[in-house]
Amino acid sequence: MAAAHVCFSLSSFAPLFHSALPVARNGGQSGRNRGLIRPSPVIYPGREPVSHELSDDFDFQESLMNVQALLHQHPKSNKGMLSMVDHLKRLCIDNYFQDEIDNIMDSSMDLLHSDDLLDATLSLRLMREVGYYVSADDVLQKFTNDNGDFNLRHSKDLRGLLSLHDMSHLNMGEASLYKAKEFSSKHMKFALKYLEPNLARYVMKSLDHPYHVSLRQYKARHHLSYLQNLPTRHTAIEKLALAEFQMKKLQHQSEMQEVKRWWVDLGLSQEIPTARDQVLKWYMWSMTILEGFSFSRYRVEATKVISMVYIVDDIFDLVATQEELSRFNEAIKMWDLAAAESLPSYMISCYKALYTITNDIADMVRKEHGLNPINHLKQAWATLFDGFMIEGKWLSTNQVPTSEDYLRNGVITSGALLLFMHLLFMLGHDLTEDNNDHILKVVSCPAKIMRLWDDMGSAKDELQEGLDGSYKDLYQRENPHADAEKHMLDMIAGEWEDLNREYFSQTKSTIPPSFIGASLNFARMVSIMYGYDDEQRLPALEDYTRMLLF
Repeated sequence: MAAAHVCFSLSSFAPLFHSALPVARNGGQSGRNRGLIRPSPVIYPGREPVSHELSDDFDFQESLMNVQALLHQHPKSNKGMLSMVDHLKRLCIDNYFQDEIDNIMDSSMDLLHSDDLLDATLSLRLMREVGYYVSADDVLQKFTNDNGDFNLRHSKDLRGLLSLHDMSHLNMGEASLYKAKEFSSKHMKFALKYLEPNLARYVMKSLDHPYHVSLRQYKARHHLSYLQNLPTRHTAIEKLALAEFQMKKLQHQSEMQEVKRWWVDLGLSQEIPTARDQVLKWYMWSMTILEGFSFSRYRVEATKVISMVYIVDDIFDLVATQEELSRFNEAIKMWDLAAAESLPSYMISCYKALYTITNDIADMVRKEHGLNPINHLKQAWATLFDGFMIEGKWLSTNQVPTSEDYLRNGVITSGALLLFMHLLFMLGHDLTEDNNDHILKVVSCPAKIMRLWDDMGSAKDELQEGLDGSYKDLYQRENPHADAEKHMLDMIAGEWEDLNREYFSQTKSTIPPSFIGASLNFARMVSIMYGYDDEQRLPALEDYTRMLLF
């Protein structure tokens, strides 16, 4: 059987990436960035760097116009235009072409009925991403047999398999997409040994980091690197993507320096030496969750919130006595600096920092959006502290909670709900009767994903001795003959399906797009933050950090 396979080449695969590009809109950042962008070559381990610097006189607006010119070369090819929409999205420059993308999608509905696996699955995924509801079961039926299994003739269609695999991760509980994931994964893995090295790397990245559940910026850099090695190049597209990357990198570097100065001036790492001092890691959360040039201030403030969650967690786990924690908890409920005066000095410093950060954010929200969120934010901190107190009680009394009770409380102590409460108001939105339930669902899914990933044995990364339980251990205790890790992975997949339902359903209209996008990015970041290798290192996070900050 192996002899019947043919080695896939770059030239046969290239058409997936070479089509026309939608008309460029006038980007909001273009004018003020003119002539300022000069990124260094994109270099990835194990491959030769592609020398592709931008000149000192690079003009962002001109770059947009050059890309627009590419579009007019093939203005009537729906198939080609659709692949270019995907191309733009993968490079994270689709925001400049949103109106054009909407028009293209409106005129490309017929591709859903194509007999070509790539065309049908690509249009299905893009339609779902831009807000159309299309049944995956209906679209994929023609590619399966009477049992719902995919026909083997599609096993050699690599481009179709890649697209099918991408689509399978937008699952909202559809039977066809479970089988799509199994079928595409199996045959993509089998094809790896017949591929040219560069193409094999691309396929392996697609398997390890599927598009929908992975960080857009992380995928974009690898995607661009792949495109730069194709025999046919679209330098205008590459220059636009490179300029966008470099503008973001410069902004992120500036934000990181601001956060670092704040953290050093705060002095908590000296007052609480046993607590974590991981300001870069904390900023990576904010950098990932909130995408966009306009959210710079919010990323900085969100990093401060995240840092305090980590510090409070360490105080509960590693530093304070139960009596001190009880007084700390009561002081938080009172929300008054005077209430902290009887606490140990390090707790007073932590309390003041937490109090100042929260009130500063509330003041910012009031000035920018006319909302007064302080009562919601105070309650969010009180809820987090109560969660930590519950964990402490379980530990101090040798009480073993059920896995269900532990997970319910673990969603709170993850800090995700508290963070998203701050983000909701920073983004200019309020809790209402119409959106409350949906917002809770949208933030609970990534919080649960985070807790489950963290509890699959990866907590060793922090090199701490504090013990606060593990869902894996509790579930194994209740189900001694079960595969706890498989159960947890199935639960994570279920949370992704719930999050997809919220993201792609009509309820999305009651939730701010920037907010639900932040929730999705949080979930995407979890596997990067907790994706440890056998040496307890985080290779994907190291790669991601190097790409976007250094």
